[in-house]
Amino acid sequence: MPQTGTDVRVSARWRIFAVILVADVLDLLSTTVTNIAAPSVVRDLHAPPSLTPWLGSTYALALGSILVIGGRIGDRYGQRRAFLTGTAGFAAASLLCALAWSPESIIGARLAQGVFGALLIPQGFGILLRVFPREELGRVFGLFAPLMAVGSISGPVVAGLVIQANPFGLGWRGIFAGNVLLGLAVLLAGAKELPPDRERRAVVIDPLAAVLLMLGVLGVLGGLVQSGDGGWSPATLLAVAGGAACLALLAVHQVRGGNPLLEPSLLRNRGFVAGVLVGALFFAAVSGLLYVSSLYLQDGQRLEPLTTAGTMAPLSVGIIVASFSARGLITRLGRRLVAIGLALTGAGVLCYLAVVVAPGLSTWALTAPLFVCGLGMGCCFGSIFAVALGDVGVDESGSAGGALNAVQQLANAFGAAGVSTVFLTVSTGHDARSGALLTLCGVLGVIVLCALCLPLLPRAAAAGHH
Repeated sequence: MPQTGTDVRVSARWRIFAVILVADVLDLLSTTVTNIAAPSVVRDLHAPPSLTPWLGSTYALALGSILVIGGRIGDRYGQRRAFLTGTAGFAAASLLCALAWSPESIIGARLAQGVFGALLIPQGFGILLRVFPREELGRVFGLFAPLMAVGSISGPVVAGLVIQANPFGLGWRGIFAGNVLLGLAVLLAGAKELPPDRERRAVVIDPLAAVLLMLGVLGVLGGLVQSGDGGWSPATLLAVAGGAACLALLAVHQVRGGNPLLEPSLLRNRGFVAGVLVGALFFAAVSGLLYVSSLYLQDGQRLEPLTTAGTMAPLSVGIIVASFSARGLITRLGRRLVAIGLALTGAGVLCYLAVVVAPGLSTWALTAPLFVCGLGMGCCFGSIFAVALGDVGVDESGSAGGALNAVQQLANAFGAAGVSTVFLTVSTGHDARSGALLTLCGVLGVIVLCALCLPLLPRAAAAGHH
């Protein structure tokens, strides 16, 4: 079997690309479907409202906290092996989600989905680097952002359609059953198409660091989520304190250990650190905005899941339009494109606030604000991290890329959990409007904070970004 891009036939390269793209779309669908499905899951499992943020955050939490070590497992034991193992485990965890019988069972299954996703997702780009010649890589990676943006519209719409159609009486369970089928298709295609592995025995894995990271984030995040439902009890305070202690131990371990998850030199790179901060804040804000929009429309405005998905579709359309339009502008505009994206997102949230405040307006009045928000998100999604890598050296790029992916996933988890927890806390009774107003103001404040941090970012994107 071929080992390099020049040896792999053109048709085989693009079949490999298709397998990896579908796997990444599977991850994206798993992240976004709960935006629409959460209220139905909560009702069907007779769960407390606190299950809602957990449905959105548990998957991203597990994925983000194990993503770095997942990449190193691929380097150590082989990317093909890790990809196929992750896909098989993901499909099995999706089956457990479809069969969930209690709030605890679906949370455990979502956690397992994230763990196997963390083994699956990091291998894709490494495999593509092996099978495509250097001169084609710009075209290959340039296709990813727009195609993933197209995939982003599918999650909420598919979830709404499945719940509405209720195939075989499965309701929301049909969403996860579909994940099983898609995962099996990726597994079979991957086993046939992916090139054989080249093991790198010199790679050292530090599982203690990953365990400390996951326990730390789980403790802090779990305490925050539970506080939104039951207030600050001794148990929630203990969870947050325990999580913070694990994160402190991780910091000490990383400084003293010989195999840090993050290159120490990156922490001295002002532009990279600023990019991580802006990216974390932005992704947390927009993931919270997506989650609260679904809750506001379904719980506050009593819309059906499919109608909710249709109302939110302009946001995904805006992401697609901006992703395709901005693809060639990242290198030319650098951090100015990030500024444009933040301005558009802020303007969209302001208009969103105006619609919520105004009495008697139809929810369809949200179409234009959500579209503008989507345009801003599409401008920022590809550009923030490309700019953050602007001053990063070649020997640091692997560590930096893994860290940025992990930051994005963790920010998604904290954003969905934090913002939806605030919404559920304020939205007592039928006061969903007050919850929406407060959370939208919070999102707007975070966007302003991102804008204030912009001067710290490198002016240009990473060299060679397409």
